[in-house]
Amino acid sequence: MISADFSAILPEVVLVLYAMAALLGAVYTGKDEMTGPITWATVVMFVGIAVWIGLSGAGDRMAFGGMFTDDAFSRFAKVTVLLSAAAVLAMSQDYMARRGLDRFEFPLLVAFAVVGMMVMVSAGDLMTLYMGVELQSLSLYVVASLRRDSVKSTEAGLKYFVLGALSSGLLLYGASLTYGFTGTTLFAGIIETIQGGHVSIGLLFGLVFLITGLAFKISAVPFHMWTPDVYEGSPTPVTAFFATAPKVAAMALFARVVHDGFGAAVQDWSQVLALLAVLSMFLGAIAAIGQKNIKRLMAYSSIAHMGFALVGLAAGTQAGVQAMLIYMAVYVAMNVGTFAFILSMERDGAPVTDIEALNLYSKVEPVKALAVLVLMFSLAGVPPMLGFFAKYGVLLAAVNAGMIWLAVAGAVASVIGAFYYLRIVYYMYFGTETDALDTRMVPAQWLLLMASAILMVAGVVNLFGIEGAAALAAETLVR
Repeated sequence: MISADFSAILPEVVLVLYAMAALLGAVYTGKDEMTGPITWATVVMFVGIAVWIGLSGAGDRMAFGGMFTDDAFSRFAKVTVLLSAAAVLAMSQDYMARRGLDRFEFPLLVAFAVVGMMVMVSAGDLMTLYMGVELQSLSLYVVASLRRDSVKSTEAGLKYFVLGALSSGLLLYGASLTYGFTGTTLFAGIIETIQGGHVSIGLLFGLVFLITGLAFKISAVPFHMWTPDVYEGSPTPVTAFFATAPKVAAMALFARVVHDGFGAAVQDWSQVLALLAVLSMFLGAIAAIGQKNIKRLMAYSSIAHMGFALVGLAAGTQAGVQAMLIYMAVYVAMNVGTFAFILSMERDGAPVTDIEALNLYSKVEPVKALAVLVLMFSLAGVPPMLGFFAKYGVLLAAVNAGMIWLAVAGAVASVIGAFYYLRIVYYMYFGTETDALDTRMVPAQWLLLMASAILMVAGVVNLFGIEGAAALAAETLVR
């Protein structure tokens, strides 16, 4: 390993060394007594590394013979992942402590998962891709079953593990087929073997299996079956984490594979992604209508939103990738605020997940109810909230790519999906009288809820540099 290689992976190395040092420190000191300090130290580390990566402007670098890529695209995804993980840890600390779940392993497992995500988005080789995916997945399997005395949490971890293992097997099979028909695992080598956009049957099968494995990671239909049960059964902070950082990393990896590895055969994968997008948008929109549990509702919401992100990716253009990146950044911001509120939903100190518990919530907490209203409107894509313009961006990319039918399908699915978001608003403002929820909300949750709501409004005027960074990232990936 030469110094140039090391400098390219330095952020990942720093985070790994921190996590290992914190693990040893916790084991040899007070173990769970160290949970609070470790959690906040991890938050600071995530934010610090995100600032470091965001301000580095190191240009495009390849390390380890092209196996690891450090470019504007990977940096955009890494900053989004790190900041979302930091937000989730910050708003989860009080919840975990009060539920007896404040184990030092949680922030450290999140840290190791984030390292895996950082490797995923920088993958320039099928082996690097798999290493990143597995490091992320193994950590997530454990945190899903963190509540050891809960049958639902154990079930969530087991379901996630079994189906995650299946997706990893499909991913590996696709990688082996790709290697067999191209003679290389490097994305740069794969794209060179695709002459004139022609893909051999064997390589096409490899691509299909790769897409299937990645579709599991983003909960795209029909590979979504684990999502509702895992979201419901996992501790709520873990659910908040599942709904944010891993989705960004998996979607960025998806874009990396199809453009860096198979960018010369857009027509072969574009229609597949379009089909996954349509199925995800409609199933997520329709299945969520009957949900009363807000965590299951957010699970189907995430399936639908991944469908919209896939619309931008299916366009196969630079503008499509840019729209997808902006959509994912906005999606993360909306979910952080929404889960900050869900974490505070309690009655007599016990967590509540039934959406009917929000009846006339606006009379008890008008400010928080207004913030939730803004977030629900944004998730539904109601103008003039930022979520509307994020959806408009991916649908416009599809139209410009000649996929008008896909944009129309997205618009219809968005209208259907608006029902269950607006139902929450209806309960808060026009519902029937019921026992009020507790008003307690820790500062970190309140700040993130308000900041997220403000971003959904202020972002319409100013995207705070995200648009330019996404444009540069897309230009780097799609040449």
